[in-house]
This record gives sequence, structure tokens and C-alpha cells, in this order.
Amino acid sequence: MAGRRRASGARMVVALCLLLVSLVSCGGRPATDAAQAEVQRLLDRRADAILDRDQAAFLRTGARDWFGNLRAVPLADWSYRLTTLHRTGDTATAEAELRYRVQGYDRAPVSAGRTLRLRLDASDGWYIEAERPAKGSAEQLWDQGRVSLARGEHSLVLGVGQSAAQLRSYAELADDAVPAVSQAWGTDWPRHIVVLVPDSLADMAGLLGSPESSYRGIAAVTTGETGAPASAPADRIIVNPDAYGVLGGTGKQVVLTHETTHVATRVHTTAATPLWLSEGYADWVGYLGSGRSPAQVAPELGRVVSAGRPPQTLPSDADFGFTGDSGRLARAYESGWMACRMIAERWGEVRLVEFYRAVGAHERRAGAVEDALKDVLGTSLEDFTARWQEYLRAQLG
Repeated sequence: MAGRRRASGARMVVALCLLLVSLVSCGGRPATDAAQAEVQRLLDRRADAILDRDQAAFLRTGARDWFGNLRAVPLADWSYRLTTLHRTGDTATAEAELRYRVQGYDRAPVSAGRTLRLRLDASDGWYIEAERPAKGSAEQLWDQGRVSLARGEHSLVLGVGQSAAQLRSYAELADDAVPAVSQAWGTDWPRHIVVLVPDSLADMAGLLGSPESSYRGIAAVTTGETGAPASAPADRIIVNPDAYGVLGGTGKQVVLTHETTHVATRVHTTAATPLWLSEGYADWVGYLGSGRSPAQVAPELGRVVSAGRPPQTLPSDADFGFTGDSGRLARAYESGWMACRMIAERWGEVRLVEFYRAVGAHERRAGAVEDALKDVLGTSLEDFTARWQEYLRAQLG
């Protein structure tokens, strides 16, 4: 009996070994790991082809896709990191993190999620049938069409569906915005900007990964992480061509200077900074030198003040939400601008910058404005609010 048990055990071991051989590649690694390694090498070759501008090498990795759309974009780095691979026979879907850097502008790589559809060829191995933004990830400008470029002294403008003259006009406005912001804020920021000009509002929303209803009527937005270190990737100013295009020359300059201010102040804009201050300060810089009066800049606020219904408090962050109430949103922006304008007039422009930085340096939102008002302006929130209400009545009543 004992001998039979040992023989049976030996047969079980042999059977188990045969099963393992069927599941393991020659190198002793699971087949899925071997496929992942092969796909990662494919992605590495694709990245090298993009950086080398080598279309033939790119085509050897798969479909042409958007390769030609990237031709004008100055790239310093481009790489993929495979995160997951779902294989079904000779087809697979790969999820990867794309990291790229624009030459001369990005101090660190920009990250984007990508989904790639792959097929296995018996002789050539894996190749890419298509590459698209991953679910929940924003589009990149080259996903939308051929990218054109205009360079300014302080700016890089990338657009799709825009003429050379249109892109040059953006660069000229950007080149006026950068020194204007530096004069108001200081020079402790990169002092150059990247402007993206998509073909439509829908394309703008695609670049932001949000529904277009969120940005209808908004001329431009700035992307970037608040409180990010100076080594973070360059912020992108993304233009809504539909809304921006109907503005006059002054309006276009104000908008681009406003967004450039967000780029300059990003390191000092944190979770402690209320929107009335970040948006109000950006508007204050944007309107400097424009010659626009409070009545011209703040018509919605002027209406409620003239009617004897001035706001009782500074606007909350919720007042800046895109809720469909355009009047409420306009009054929030105008109220923040008037608050910053009052600080600049009564305490001085230098104190306004010091106040902004002091609020952002606070560890948390609670008490940030109150402490900065006391330490920088020598006042309390109650007194500041009363002064602001009086200022609104004097300027708009």
C-alpha cells in the first residue's frame, strides 16, 4: 500500500509539472507577464519614434493615428508606462500612462491616461490598432486634429483649426500679458505661458474632460494644480474660441492677462485661498491700465447696489459655480474684483500682493483670510466687509 501511494504521488507531481509547463513560458514567467513585457517594448518603440519624428518607425508600431498632428509640437520627452493589459486571444486592450514634456516650458512631465487597442500578428508580434484618451481622461490637442504653432517672446500658442494669423494674434496678446502680470505680481514665476486654442467649445470641453455646458460663455480657463511646486508642469491656458472670438480687443487682452495671472500666482494659490480673492485678484491685474470704470466692469453688481440691495458678505466659493444663474456668477466675480481694487487703493498694491500670499500660506481655509487681514492690513473681517460695502456704494451707488 505504501508503495502504491508513493507511485500515485509521483504521478500527481508529474501531472502538476505538465500543467505548470503549459502555463509558463520558457523563461519561467507567466504568459501574461511575457505579453506585458512585449507590449511595453512596443510602447517604448512608439515613444522613440515620436521623439525622433520617424514616421516609418511609428508605422511599424501600428496605425498612423494622430502622428502627423504632432509634427509642430516641440517635445522634450515622451514615454508610456503600461498599467494594465487585458488580453483575449490575439487581441488586447492596454491602459497606459503617457508622460510628455513640451520643450522650454514644462519643468516636469504632463501625465495623461491612454487606452490602446492591440492585435497580435503571427510573424510581427503585437501592433497598435488605435490609441485614444482613457475613459475619464481628457483629450490632448493632437487628438483633435493637426496642431499649428505660433511662438511669442513669452508664449507658445498651439491651435487646431486656427489660421497662422489667428495664432499670431494670441501670441501678441500673451506677450503683453506676461510683463503686465510680472509688474503687478513680481517675477518669481516662469514668465512664459502655453496657450491652447481648440477649434470649438466642444473641443475645449474635451481638453478639460468635462461637458461643454460647464464652459459655455467662459472665454478661457487655466489648468494646473493649486499650490503646486515650481517644478510642476506648465499650466495651460485653454481658450473657448466661441466666447473669446466675440470679445473686442480690450476684452481679449483682459481675459488673457487674467488667465496669465492665475499661472503666475498658482504656487501661492492653495486650498486656503477663497475664490473671491483668486478670481478678484486676476481680474484686478487684468483690468489694470484698461481705463474701465467700476460701472463698466461691474454692471450686475451695480444694479443691486443701486437698488439698495448690496451684498452682505463677500462671495462664497459656491457663488462661482456654473449653476446657470449668470447674474449670480457675474456678481461674484465683480465683488471679488472690487474687494481687491479697494485693497490696492486703500492699502497699496504691494500690500495687496502680500495679502494674497499670506492667505495662501495658511495651513487651512478656516482663519486664513482673517489672519491675513489682521497681519497684513491691520483690520478684521467685520471691519473689512463694512469698508467693502461702503466702497461699493461709493463706486456703484
